[in-house]
Amino acid sequence: METDRRYPKTAVICNRKSGLEDAESAADSEAEFDSPETIEAITDVLRRHGVPAVILEADENLAENLKEKEIRFAFNLAEGKHGRDREAHVPGLLGLLNIPYMGSDAAVMGVTLDKELCKRLAGSCGIRVPKGIVVSPDDDLSARAEELTYPVILKPNAEGSGRGIFDRSIAKDAHEFTELLTACFREYRGKMLAEEYLPGREFTVGLLGNGPDIRVFRPMEICYHEPTEEDFYVYSYRIKKDFRKYVHYECPARISAEAEREMTDAARTLFTVLGCRDVSRIDFRMNGAGEPCFLELNPLPGLAPDYSDYPMAAESEGYSYDDIVFAVYLHALKRTEEKEA
Repeated sequence: METDRRYPKTAVICNRKSGLEDAESAADSEAEFDSPETIEAITDVLRRHGVPAVILEADENLAENLKEKEIRFAFNLAEGKHGRDREAHVPGLLGLLNIPYMGSDAAVMGVTLDKELCKRLAGSCGIRVPKGIVVSPDDDLSARAEELTYPVILKPNAEGSGRGIFDRSIAKDAHEFTELLTACFREYRGKMLAEEYLPGREFTVGLLGNGPDIRVFRPMEICYHEPTEEDFYVYSYRIKKDFRKYVHYECPARISAEAEREMTDAARTLFTVLGCRDVSRIDFRMNGAGEPCFLELNPLPGLAPDYSDYPMAAESEGYSYDDIVFAVYLHALKRTEEKEA
């Protein structure tokens, strides 16, 4: 494939699934990483459009490899491997090396990975959020259990892709709360979010672009075929891995104009207030009254061609897989070139 001189030499920076389980980590420790097939699919799209693209692993040799390969732009997909700030590692490094890149900066990555912190910011913007508390391993679990109204869903406060949401994630009373959290803390060392379980429908909203060019996709609904845990519906890592068995998607979702407007307005507001760039996906779920509540914002949405939510939502907006990957790239390139002008 011939390269186009209009495009800078670009690194697709990633964490690839190894397929190997780490005995010292949780069984879903690579849940957020991309498969080799996904990385190749994204890189192939860029190359078909004339972008001189190479793949670089986000490991301890990344800085050296960026310099050695004379990289001038990065298509960042890296989730990071360690710590609450892991998604900020690659954007921070690229900023240090003064290499422009696709995606949000380190500050946004740090805030959005912390679910409770992001919820507080959403609430300060007048966006409806579910009630919840963050629980640490050294807390008195019996005392914390009394702060909640049940049922609640338990999930790590700083994880994504359904990681840490197990086959049992719903606590129906204080006893189950302490029992499940004890098991969670054996598996994960970080803080857990205990959040009121919202019984309503579930949606995701994709965004593309920057400034006046931001495009907010119509909501896509995650439609469950049957309950996934007793009488509850949970979009866990297990469900996402085998989604065709458990869910189907409707896009655009069949909802009222008012509900659609509330979600798309909230998505645009959060994207803008937080300073997200180029691409994001924002999740909502309805409460018992049918009112949309913000769940979380993903500034690094999956781009797998066969199962990721974002490309599926983009398809209903008229984008093929090739179209949406290259559109994300072009929006990022335009933003960085305008900044330099």
